[in-house]
Amino acid sequence: MAEHAIDLSKADFSSGSPEAHLLDALPHPVMKVDPDGNVAFVNVVAEQFFAASAAVILGKPPSELVAFGSPLVALIDQVQATGASVTEYGVAIGSPRMGERDVDIQVAPIVEEPGAVAVMLQERTIAHKMDRQLTHRGAARSVMGMAAVLAHEIKNPLSGIRGSAQLLEMGVQPEDRHLTRLITEEVDRICKLVDSMEVFSDQRPLEVEPVNIHEVLDHVRRLAGTGVAKDIRLTEEYDPSLPPVPGSRDQLIQVFLNLVKNAAEAVDPEDGEIVISTAYRPGVRLSIPGSSERVSLPLEVCVRDNGPGVPEDLLPHLFDPFVTTKSSGTGLGLALVAKIVGDHGGVIECDSQPRRTVFRVLLPIKRAPIRNPSLGANSAVIGNGSGEQDAK
Repeated sequence: MAEHAIDLSKADFSSGSPEAHLLDALPHPVMKVDPDGNVAFVNVVAEQFFAASAAVILGKPPSELVAFGSPLVALIDQVQATGASVTEYGVAIGSPRMGERDVDIQVAPIVEEPGAVAVMLQERTIAHKMDRQLTHRGAARSVMGMAAVLAHEIKNPLSGIRGSAQLLEMGVQPEDRHLTRLITEEVDRICKLVDSMEVFSDQRPLEVEPVNIHEVLDHVRRLAGTGVAKDIRLTEEYDPSLPPVPGSRDQLIQVFLNLVKNAAEAVDPEDGEIVISTAYRPGVRLSIPGSSERVSLPLEVCVRDNGPGVPEDLLPHLFDPFVTTKSSGTGLGLALVAKIVGDHGGVIECDSQPRRTVFRVLLPIKRAPIRNPSLGANSAVIGNGSGEQDAK
C-alpha cells in the first residue's frame, strides 16, 4: 500500500528538507506531532484534508482537528507511550469542518526525536467505491442465469394457468368470478416480475453513441415533474461545460429516472427537495481487471434528496437484487441501475444520512481524437479531459 513508500520513522520534517518536499508531493495527509502532543508539521494534502491552513493547525493538539473521542488521538497516544508503530484500517474520523472520512491510519515514532510521531492518513473512499462497485456488478451477474431459467420454466406454465382461469371464468357463477380474476391478476403480476429479471440476462454489447448528459437529465426532470415528483421541488445544479458521455441515451434515462423516482418516494411532499447536479471531477481512474488499462471517470452526476435516509444496515447491500426499503417494492430497481451504470463503464455509490441522501454516478467521457503529426498519419492522441493524454 502507499504508506510503505516512505519510512516515516526516519523522515526529516524540518522546513526545506528533501523529505519535507517529498511529503508535500504525497497524495495522502501527513503530519508530525511533537513530544508535547502538538502538531509540528503538516503537508499540503493534510491542510486540504482538515480544511484548515498550516498556520491554523500548527501548534495545536490533534484533538482539536477531529471530533471528541476520535480513534486518531488514541492511536497517537499509544505510539507515544509504547514507541511502536501502529496501523489501523477503516477508521472513521471527522469534525464539523471536514465532515466524516473513512481512512487508514499509520502512526510511527520518529527515531531522531523521542516522543515525536509521524502520522499518515489514507482515504478509503475511492478504493471502497471500486470494491463495492465490483460487488454490485457481481450481484447483478449472479441473477442472469436465474433470470433465463425463470423466463423459460415459469412464464410458459403461467400462460397455461392464465388461459385456464379465463376459460373457467365463463362457466362459474357471477359471485365466484372474482376468484378467477384474482388468479389472472396474480399471474400477470408474476409475469411482470419475471420480465423485470430478464433484463439482467441481456448480455448484448452496448450500442454506444455520444450522449449529452444534460439533455438526458432535462428529459428525466420533465418526466418526473409531471409524474412521480410533480408535487416536489426539483432543483438543477449543472456544470454546462461537460463533454458527452459514451453510452445509450435510453438506458441513461432509465438510470436517472429510477434514482429520481426513489428520491421522490422517500421525501416528505410538504418540504421535499430533490437536487440533480453535475460536475467534472478529474483524478478518478478505474483499473480494468486483467488489463493494464485505466479508465478515467471524471463526469459526476448526483441525485440528492432531503428524505429520512437509508437505514445504515441496508446501505452496504443497497444495490443487491431483492433488497428494498419499500413494502411493495421488488428490490430490482437499484440492482438494474447498478448493472446499467456498470455496462457504461461507470461507478454508482450512495452516501446517506438523515435529511441528506446522495446517489453519485461517475461516468467516463467521450474522448475526441486530436491529430498529432509527430505520431504519423494514422495516429491520434486521445484527450481524456483530465489534463492527461494517452497515445493511441
